[in-house]
Amino acid sequence: MHRAWKRISDTYERILLFFYRRRTRLLIAAEILAFCILMGGWYLKSNPASPALSSLLSLLPGTEGSEEGKEKDFIKWVDFDVPEAALTKAFRYDVDTCQQQIHLNWIELLAYLGAKYGGNFSNYREADMDAVASSLQSGASMEQLTASMKYYPYYLEAYTAVLGGMVGYYEIEIPASEAPPFALADAQIYESNPAAGQTQSGGESAQSPAPEKVWVTKYGLKAFLPIAKNFPYSDYNDFGVSRSYGYSRKHLGHDMMGQTGTPIIAVESGYVESLGWNQYGGWRIGNRSFDKKRYYYYAHLRKDYPYQSTLSEGSIVTAGDVIGYMGRTGYSASENTNNIDKTHLHFGLQLIFDESQKEGNNEIWVDCYELMKFLSINRSEAAKVEGTKEWSRVYDMKDPSVTAIQSGVENGPSD
Repeated sequence: MHRAWKRISDTYERILLFFYRRRTRLLIAAEILAFCILMGGWYLKSNPASPALSSLLSLLPGTEGSEEGKEKDFIKWVDFDVPEAALTKAFRYDVDTCQQQIHLNWIELLAYLGAKYGGNFSNYREADMDAVASSLQSGASMEQLTASMKYYPYYLEAYTAVLGGMVGYYEIEIPASEAPPFALADAQIYESNPAAGQTQSGGESAQSPAPEKVWVTKYGLKAFLPIAKNFPYSDYNDFGVSRSYGYSRKHLGHDMMGQTGTPIIAVESGYVESLGWNQYGGWRIGNRSFDKKRYYYYAHLRKDYPYQSTLSEGSIVTAGDVIGYMGRTGYSASENTNNIDKTHLHFGLQLIFDESQKEGNNEIWVDCYELMKFLSINRSEAAKVEGTKEWSRVYDMKDPSVTAIQSGVENGPSD
């Protein structure tokens, strides 16, 4: 009898152990699957050109394919690693063909390569851009060339958000010594002396003085490096390095080292969205592009006189305007404190596809190192305003985007 009960007890224990081990393996498998789904979703957010993980991402809340994601469909993340060489090459194609029957759009060229490389421009070859440019100039459309590129629309929207306001038509003053003959002739008649050509009482024709500057219309780069021309600076790629003031975090900007008081330039036309003190950035200015996709952040401005006296929140600025002065303020809750070791400009570029991304954990800041190298070909010259602590641009500019905004403000809403 005792042996019979022992056999029954042993059999029961083996059954329990079998189901326990099976349950443990199932739990482990479920945990591994959940971890893979989460990591796959994170990777696809960081690298949208990974179609193999699309189905995993669709399972996550707040992404395309989920119920929550269907409410708002906008880009959640952008890695902008386009090198200066590719930016310059695409820009030259755009400018060189601006008056040809087939005008190549530099952002479309870059988006094509972005889709081709899966966003990884370490694979960039100049021959690849030449090839797509040649196909377009031979009559192929970008729609035809990208028909099989699932993520081309993503890269087009993302790169347009970064570069959208930087190339186009504009008017600008240039030295008369650099002006073409037709521009100089027009300037002598219309700019320096509007009455020129009228006959004086003695019967002699009034002569206009030779102008120092003339207005010309251009197509090209209408965005500027944030450091004024003829002022030295140095920089390196410091995006993403660690910072410890306040809390451990990543550096989401680009530092440009220089001299205190160096004029800081508006990169793009837009309006002042924020201006004042921030304990991390010190005296800072935040400009927003007119399409509201780009937020330009200029921080650590000069103590006592950080920015132009005419600026306030809502002010409209034109690309190339002097907006502030380099300093080393910040890292303090007390205003007007120099707590930064080295004088420099912290320049940041934030992308905003939805206003929910403006503040908080969903912010998108892009690495600007290669972009600054590209913009260094266009620097706005500034001159000291006598009797003040301010500088102003030497050569004025008329940006059609500013004209349109100002015209809308002046005219008010239409009926």
